[in-house]
Amino acid sequence: MRTFITIIAFLSLGYQVDIQAQENHDILTPQEFCDKIESEDVQIIDVRTPKEYKNGHIKNSTLINFFDDDFKEQLSKLPKDEEILVYCRSGNRSGKAFKILEDLGYENISDLKGGMLLWEKSKTDCH
Repeated sequence: MRTFITIIAFLSLGYQVDIQAQENHDILTPQEFCDKIESEDVQIIDVRTPKEYKNGHIKNSTLINFFDDDFKEQLSKLPKDEEILVYCRSGNRSGKAFKILEDLGYENISDLKGGMLLWEKSKTDCH
């Protein structure tokens, strides 16, 4: 019984830490992402593959392929004084890119919720 309670307490603590990490990760809906694009001077970073990018991307975005060997180095060259909006196909790679940017000292970063899959389904004025 004591082991069971210890496991439950540990899992609860881990869950709380995970919630806190998500709260620090600025995830924007497609409309919020669009609003930032239209109202602010931002860098839009697409972390998909060149083939995915060629098949459609957000206007004025820069491609930095997540799978490039020098991906982290390419990210580190982005200006730290501008807001960075990052996206991918579904939100997985951009979430990882968000963490890398954060580890590199970037503070003003936002991630597109649901990536291009949700973006293409949304009814924003940015298309």
